[in-house]
Amino acid sequence: MTDKRAFSLGKLWRTTTVRLTAMFIAIFVGFALILLSFLAYQTSVQIQRQQSYAIDREVGQLRLLASRSNINTMIFAVQRLADRPGPGIYYLGDATGTMLAGNVTDFPAAVLAEQGRYELTYERGLEIYGAPGDRDPTKGRAIVESIALADGLRLVIGRDIGERRDFTAIIFSTYFWGALAIVVLSVLAGGITSRYVLRRIDGITGTSTKIMSGNLSERVPVTGRNDEFDAVATSLNAMLDRIEQLMAGMKEVTDNVAHDLKTPLTRLRNRAEAALREGTGPETQRAALETTIAESDQLIRTFNALLLIARAEAGTPSGALSETDLSEVVSDVAELYGPVAEDAGLTLDADIEPGLTMTANRELIGQALVNLVENAIKYSVEGQDEGGRITIAARRERGSITIEVADTGPGIPEPDRKRVFERFARLEASRTEPGAGLGLALVSAVVRLHKGTVHFEDNAPGAKAVIVFPNA
Repeated sequence: MTDKRAFSLGKLWRTTTVRLTAMFIAIFVGFALILLSFLAYQTSVQIQRQQSYAIDREVGQLRLLASRSNINTMIFAVQRLADRPGPGIYYLGDATGTMLAGNVTDFPAAVLAEQGRYELTYERGLEIYGAPGDRDPTKGRAIVESIALADGLRLVIGRDIGERRDFTAIIFSTYFWGALAIVVLSVLAGGITSRYVLRRIDGITGTSTKIMSGNLSERVPVTGRNDEFDAVATSLNAMLDRIEQLMAGMKEVTDNVAHDLKTPLTRLRNRAEAALREGTGPETQRAALETTIAESDQLIRTFNALLLIARAEAGTPSGALSETDLSEVVSDVAELYGPVAEDAGLTLDADIEPGLTMTANRELIGQALVNLVENAIKYSVEGQDEGGRITIAARRERGSITIEVADTGPGIPEPDRKRVFERFARLEASRTEPGAGLGLALVSAVVRLHKGTVHFEDNAPGAKAVIVFPNA
């Protein structure tokens, strides 16, 4: 148990949170101790200055009184001061050393012989702190000023410093316990803070461990306090949602590639094997090779489409983004596919507002529009007794650019209008048609790259693809 606890404390100390907390505690405690020390020192010095000032003031008053009055007046004044309770020390003696007035009789000979300021030990009488009989006399420490007056008189005035020392002791005692309380409370506060932070970080770490073990459905817990940890947890959860979507898409793409490419590859092998059989003529072999080349080209187009979608979704278009005239791009596509639609027995109309510009990749935008127009032409031809109609429109609406490609084909059922943008997604009715189901997936990837949205609407009859580039 002891080893485990030591290991836990060691692990706790190695964390950045605990170290930063300890550093801040040390800085705070250091400043607090310096401040308390300064206050204690200044308080003690101030008391000492007040005592010195009181002594100097009384010395000046009694000097002035001695110069203006007789000895009896001096005796009366000194004795009156000596009779007051308090820390005052007074002594008035004649040239022979006889005490005439005061409350202290026992002074060292040097104090009475030489003028000056002294700190000494004396017999503290009852008169200093209270009335006689309150307590027994004891030894005391005092600061006194000895001065010589006219007619050989000796005046000693001072203050007992026992009270100052007691007050200083109280200050330093308070300082000690205050400093100890600061240290203890700081450590407790730091420990609680570190425990809270580490608990939140451990939650993120635990979630990451579960995710790395394969459980992609795990999410970082959010407490609802809307603090910075909740902000980080929300961002991480959004990232994990996106990763889970990408992983699910990757799995789906892998399954679809395996399913949709297995058939053409099998056909390639069967045709090659048939061409190599004995008795096969040159014309049959040539036809098999031409079919193989056509199938290979279709496979290459499929993989090129997958690469283009991957680049667009990764945000790495083949060319740099630049200021692009979308009106010109849409007009070029409409002009290019006008004859194609006419050959298919369709009418292609264009309603394009001029001057629609935005920062975009011209090639990718053009490829996306080409895919939409080719889809519209292909499905408008199906089931048409008379010529159908393709409409391409581009306009600005409330700061956004909207591009529409509408047809008069069979349309797309509402439940499938989102699914058709997935890779290899094809409606059951079009399973027999050529293609890999990647055209609309590329459109979706290109639009997302340019911060736009794309969706299908009912054109009654037919379908209408709507691309919106907000804030363009």
